Amino acid sequence: MCIRSGKGWTLALTAALLAATLLLAACGGASPENSGTITVAGSTTVQPLAEKLANAFRNTHHDVHISIQGGGSSTGVKSVANGTVDIGAASRELEESEQGQGLVTHLLCRDAIAVVTHPDSVVTGLSARQVRGIFAGDITNWSQVGGASAAIHVIAREEGSGTRAAFEELVMEDSLITADAILLPSNGALRTAVSGDPDSIGFLSFAYVNETIQALAIDGVTATRENAVAGTYPILRPLYFLTLGEPSGIVKDFIDFAKSVEGQAIMKAEGYIGVG
Repeated sequence: MCIRSGKGWTLALTAALLAATLLLAACGGASPENSGTITVAGSTTVQPLAEKLANAFRNTHHDVHISIQGGGSSTGVKSVANGTVDIGAASRELEESEQGQGLVTHLLCRDAIAVVTHPDSVVTGLSARQVRGIFAGDITNWSQVGGASAAIHVIAREEGSGTRAAFEELVMEDSLITADAILLPSNGALRTAVSGDPDSIGFLSFAYVNETIQALAIDGVTATRENAVAGTYPILRPLYFLTLGEPSGIVKDFIDFAKSVEGQAIMKAEGYIGVG
């Protein structure tokens, strides 16, 4: 029989406790790839989508904190370019002046822009030319496009909005949005304004369309997800994450998740058009 001294038992117990502590730290502690903070800012169209993606991502990355703010696409581009955030969010292509800064675009999905009115409006569709005329201020009364005689109240997004930039590129061509337009800071604010004004018209991300507003057919094509996926609905734009250089660590993991089968399923469930 081997009998240890008291000192021997103390040393053995200390060693055992130290080994157990190290083992618990190795098993239960967060690895560098599964912890930390990711900051995102930019497009108010991408913002709610990014929040959905973040919630799902945290199911397997419990120690990762993801801060998501809006501000518009231009804010997203500027913030990621100057290193204020890890990821910029944009709902338009980069402008020429924004290129050459080392920004890398990561295509998330595509989104339709809906032209919307109050649900009681008798006008259910317009041609692209008529939409351009209304937002340019050349068509000012609903009677000019088949509606009752009432002044058209144009509601648009503010300068710097990716939704506005895409609408200007895809619909307005060389025309400018009328100076008489009411400018609002987000898709949600625009939806609220149009839903409360029977004579209004506006444009927003298709993902924001609900029963409080009416999405108009454009050139005879109804504003449905099916038509957008098929490519027949004419007003489509890309949604991006942006990074300064190629991403790494948990930022890369989050972007890869957004592009994964699970991430794309989330986007499709929210009404966006997947790219994978």
